[in-house]
Amino acid sequence: MSALAKLKHRFERIAIIHEASSVLAWDSSVMMPPGGAAARGDQLAALAGLSHQLLTDPATGEWLAAASEPAQEPSNEWEAANLRLICRAHARATALPGELVEARSRANSRCEKVWRQARRDSDYASVKPYLGEVLKLVRETARLWAEKSGCTPYDALMDNFQPGVGAADVTPVFARYETFLRENLEEIEGGQAARPAPLAPAGPFPADRQEALCRKLSERIGLDYAHARLDRSAHPFTGGTPTDTRITTRYDEADFTGAVLGVIHETGHSLYEQHLPAAWARQPVGEAAGMAAHESQSLIVEMQAGRSDAFLRFLAPELAAAFGPDPAFEAGNLARLWRRVHRGFIRVHADEVTYPAHVILRFRLEQALIGGDLGLDDLPAAWNDGMKSLLGIVPPSDAKGCLQDIHWYDGAFGYFPSYTLGAMAAAQLMAAARREEPTIDVALGEGSMDPLQDWLTRKVHTLGSRYGFNDLLRHATGSALDADAFEEHLRARYLG
Repeated sequence: MSALAKLKHRFERIAIIHEASSVLAWDSSVMMPPGGAAARGDQLAALAGLSHQLLTDPATGEWLAAASEPAQEPSNEWEAANLRLICRAHARATALPGELVEARSRANSRCEKVWRQARRDSDYASVKPYLGEVLKLVRETARLWAEKSGCTPYDALMDNFQPGVGAADVTPVFARYETFLRENLEEIEGGQAARPAPLAPAGPFPADRQEALCRKLSERIGLDYAHARLDRSAHPFTGGTPTDTRITTRYDEADFTGAVLGVIHETGHSLYEQHLPAAWARQPVGEAAGMAAHESQSLIVEMQAGRSDAFLRFLAPELAAAFGPDPAFEAGNLARLWRRVHRGFIRVHADEVTYPAHVILRFRLEQALIGGDLGLDDLPAAWNDGMKSLLGIVPPSDAKGCLQDIHWYDGAFGYFPSYTLGAMAAAQLMAAARREEPTIDVALGEGSMDPLQDWLTRKVHTLGSRYGFNDLLRHATGSALDADAFEEHLRARYLG
């Protein structure tokens, strides 16, 4: 067996461990009883440690050195890209001691469980010591990664979620959007106020009917339930593996909006996973191209297609069939209701105009936390000050402020920029798809996303991680990330 073949076999084993961790993490949010939390933390830590051992095993380094010899040059671009990604994974793993990897996993698990109650009680003080331990270990991880790669600690964390994109790339993009928001938000709000307020659908909306509708819509969009599940959790997410994707949502019997739009969003994530290149399954190059790329796929389905005028015309009678006739289900009303701009406190409830402000706030705060310029004692006040500066509002409680997101309490520092980068990429991809596939909007009006999904499968999904984020966008649209497309989309939808 050649060195490259040995490496591929080793990374297949590592991928299987990650798959097991993903299903255990799904179970902890969907089915696990509260009493299983401590044992689950140990299980996930052990699997993280095992994966790290395989990555840092001296044999892995020896095979990598042999596979990198000029005489062993990869036979094609896919092999070359896979080898580059194997090198990257090995370099990042060997920068960290196994004890740190397992300690982070345990600390994240402990903190996340305490955070659930702290958020319910709006009790930041109760989770702050646990967050302090998480932050200490994240800082140490970031320092070691940065020393290995020659970048800043925060960039090292960002690279963990969207390789090749750092703070210097994101800062000017976010500054530009802050200007756009400052110049246009009041005009958007004024135009909205001049039109009739949308009607609110009259409930109740039984959870079983919502679930049946969500499953029907996700199947209509293209989700293959021979390789997927739809379950309930406190926060919607996608987990599992490419051949066993797990999407979740939550049901509010007074308002079906969150469940329906949440499932449409998570279906976008799941379709990306299900259409990754099967020939490179369980290899680094066969994985998604990063979290900004992943967010672009959920947001192009939910925001670009799912809230389009064409798709809402299809959806209106589907809602009436599920819940009974209601004038609020008229397509124009749904557009006013689901595209309403509102300065709110909660990121996951934010509209697409103000959502980037929530991300910009977190981007700035987590840089300060990692750099040591902001202490945890001062985080709630800094959060409130940032919200006032960006949106002119101040959260009434920490539950609607610094406690609202799971990310930091689960150790995911550096993730937040991916949300807005993904939204911008989704607009850019949709504009390109419409240019190349003129039937997209006709199909959306009939409830079909097939032309759009076929285009995305060719241009994004089946390419895995062969390209980095910007090269993937160049391949699909002809240019690297261009914020113009996002701003043009918002102007057309909200200022047109």
